[in-house]
Amino acid sequence: MSETNETHVHVLEDGTIMEHSHSHENHGEHGHHHSHAQTKAVLNRLSRAIGHLESIKRMVEDGRDCSEVLIQLSAVKSAINNTGKIILQDHIEHCIVDAVEHGDKDAIKELERAIDRFMK
Repeated sequence: MSETNETHVHVLEDGTIMEHSHSHENHGEHGHHHSHAQTKAVLNRLSRAIGHLESIKRMVEDGRDCSEVLIQLSAVKSAINNTGKIILQDHIEHCIVDAVEHGDKDAIKELERAIDRFMK
């Protein structure tokens, strides 16, 4: 099993430059961990969704109208789906491109399983 170490540079929308490296062991596993270009945006979106869910919880505790609660739940579902799309796009642009370059078919199968679960 050989291991390669690669460095990637990402420029964020705000101009911040992120550089990271990760290693690949050539035994078919894709389980590397590294920062993605959109991590900060994803974390911000998740924090907003968590705050929104907390406010919906308070709506339920206060006995607010069910229709209002359902509308707000719909907004959170949409926010979560859009966050998932950002993660997916970032994953494809970075990890999957890298996996294809290295012939890592397991990473592509893993992505297919993740998409299948995300779409349910």
